[in-house]
Amino acid sequence: MKIIDLSQEIFSGMPVFFDHPKVKIKPAVTHEQREGIQNPTTVSPVVHEITFGEHTGTHVDAINHFGRIYFEKSIDKMPLETFFTEAICLDFSNKRPLELINVDEIIEELEREGKEIREGDTVLFYTGHYRRFYGTDQWNNGPGIAPDVVRLLGDRGVAAFGVETMSPGVIGKGNKEIHTICGELGIPHYENVINLHLLIPYSRFRFIAFPLKIRGGTGSPVRAVALVEN
Repeated sequence: MKIIDLSQEIFSGMPVFFDHPKVKIKPAVTHEQREGIQNPTTVSPVVHEITFGEHTGTHVDAINHFGRIYFEKSIDKMPLETFFTEAICLDFSNKRPLELINVDEIIEELEREGKEIREGDTVLFYTGHYRRFYGTDQWNNGPGIAPDVVRLLGDRGVAAFGVETMSPGVIGKGNKEIHTICGELGIPHYENVINLHLLIPYSRFRFIAFPLKIRGGTGSPVRAVALVEN
């Protein structure tokens, strides 16, 4: 088996969703301090102080993120099996900024790629937006799925789904509704999942993306990886 890393790097000043906390990383304790070196010319950290929101980088949204009525369904209470599943990745790299992926296109793409959505799967959507636009003024304008796609995934019994953009839908074109439906159906989703182009050749693979055990958390950064046949 080969491991493919699907996770963004976390660093100070990295792009985050609109009003979410900015990422700040700085040395909290250094080796120079511990060794009593005065006016050091180097800084070698013993430990960093890190400030960021739960929804930073490659992360998963917990069910309580989707609405006040799901208050008790926090990330620390979600079954670990949710984050360790079989998976498929579908190719929608033809999509451009702010375009939607609809149900008919998904059904057509499943047939074209010879893939199927099985109960308990994680379904990932590759659009190429990360590779083209991360760090540019177009990054916030990613393509996304239409709300009824979530109902299709719910009907197929998926464990979760994931996108490489900062939100599963397009802002102002159903993204809020997607979150509402995810809460209703109890389906978490991943955002900012990268390197999805490397998964297109594989009909199926194992997806692993364990969150931090944050008490009451509305989500968590994950180290998402795919296990594929070498």
